[in-house]
Amino acid sequence: MSGFYGDRLSAAREMVEGGPIDFLTGDYLAELTMAILYRAKSKKPEAGYAHTFLKQMEEVMGLCLDKGIKVVANAGGLNPAGLAQALEALATQLGLRPRIAYITGDDLMPRLSALQKQGEAFHHLDKGISLADNRLLPVSANAYLGCWGIVEALERGADIVLTGRVADTSLVMGPAAFHFGWAKDDWNALAGAAVAGHIIECGGQASGGNYSFFEEVPTYRKLGFPLAEIAADGSATISKHPGTGGLVSIGTVTAQLLYEINEPAYITPDVVAHFDSIELRQEAPDRVSVSGVQGSPATESAKVTLNCMGGFQNEMTFFIAGLDIEKKAAILRQSILENLGGENAFAEWEFQFFPTHKANPASYEEAFAQLKISVADGNPQKAGKFFTSKLVELALCTVPGVSLMHPPAPARPRIVHFPALISKKHLQQKVVVGEEEILLDEIVGQGESSKLSQTQNRDAYVFENEPTSPLPFGHLFAARSGDKGGNANLGIWAKKPEAYAFLQTFLTIEKLKALLPETAPFDIQRHELPNLLGLNFYITGFLGEGVAATSRLDRQAKSLGEYLRARRIDIPNSLL
Repeated sequence: MSGFYGDRLSAAREMVEGGPIDFLTGDYLAELTMAILYRAKSKKPEAGYAHTFLKQMEEVMGLCLDKGIKVVANAGGLNPAGLAQALEALATQLGLRPRIAYITGDDLMPRLSALQKQGEAFHHLDKGISLADNRLLPVSANAYLGCWGIVEALERGADIVLTGRVADTSLVMGPAAFHFGWAKDDWNALAGAAVAGHIIECGGQASGGNYSFFEEVPTYRKLGFPLAEIAADGSATISKHPGTGGLVSIGTVTAQLLYEINEPAYITPDVVAHFDSIELRQEAPDRVSVSGVQGSPATESAKVTLNCMGGFQNEMTFFIAGLDIEKKAAILRQSILENLGGENAFAEWEFQFFPTHKANPASYEEAFAQLKISVADGNPQKAGKFFTSKLVELALCTVPGVSLMHPPAPARPRIVHFPALISKKHLQQKVVVGEEEILLDEIVGQGESSKLSQTQNRDAYVFENEPTSPLPFGHLFAARSGDKGGNANLGIWAKKPEAYAFLQTFLTIEKLKALLPETAPFDIQRHELPNLLGLNFYITGFLGEGVAATSRLDRQAKSLGEYLRARRIDIPNSLL
């Protein structure tokens, strides 16, 4: 019923009314959302959860109770207890009596100093620097919890289970493990449910939303949200309610599988699911089976997302029109630097020039290029009024054809994303059901993730010396991209084995950097998933300090894949 905080409000009602379901799940907690909820809670202590969840429950809570549908959602955010209390009040107002459970234990802020004294240095996963050496003030710190607290709540009769920062996949793994009575070491079954959870966690993205081959989607009207029908062995069938828009195909499911991942060994708190073992099959229109998933024991550590105060940030964008725009932009840049006091005026600077203008423009709008100036500093006044007023001063004192895109705005807090790990020995879930409180330790595995060995045949198709045609990369290949904190992932896949064989050899890290020069300065990992005919690239640092602090136009790298698909390459004629 939700892929993020702010997703389609009517989705819960559509899922409950559209056909039979046993569990209604919702994922509200993108990494950016935790920063948003922190801001809300800092203004109003009783806030910190997804308010839209209450509106959805107002519409469907009675229906769910009547139909025996259990609800599991991480809408509790930074305040699961507060959401449970608000939901109890709403239920009373509606004359309903659901059994509501909530789960805590993910919030590490009250224990952060003590944990550091106990040896948890919280090293940044990408930079290696410890939290103490980082010298930024943490404002939230949440560990990713597993599914067994959800199982416990369901076993104790909960109708609605509210969590904070559990792993996205836990929302599906918990109901499945409860329903089938899985043991905590049923690795393959748990891994299968984790894969199903990953597929449906982002709402309409698995049923045609953001899909590269969008012309295959029959209609986007009332696009249906995906359903996962899970079997006792963990295999699943992905579908959607009949009569809804969108599409469930091997392509749409592959797109979601390659979204926001790193290596094929996909780590969840309770199991490592090996994405290079997944088998997909189109069973029928809008029905895709997902099977063969192999799992291995959980790791000894859990991921922690910290948000830290990183000063204040601001930005302004100038439109530049007319002739010699590049020369004008250079002069304007120099004027801005001089007016603000030179290169050292702010803790961080960035100029970005976007040559969006056209020669001989056919419309007024086609005449403009853009020059964007972003700053960050510990002083909110410097990043605010000082910065904007000094730029406004240039209005009559610079090159012709210059105007501001938006009015000046005050500086906003810069929330820096800081991903780290913590030993699971420090983590314990607290499940509250009515007057009961149950404590559960996290699942501790046997070391870090292992890899599967894959047999790959690169010699089945030979393209050397074959005639080629210059065409957009997306003529053959689909893509899906997204954010992972300060990093970006870019998944690419083919429809046919021969196209994948070309992709394997053609799209190296070096070639990707040549096609997307913005990625060139960054470390990139490349992973092959031959079972999905896909590659995944993990671009470390592409989004700087995270989506709440980056100055990129696309703050979540959602369009990076479509950018790649627009680039022209020489495609062997036999693949056309």
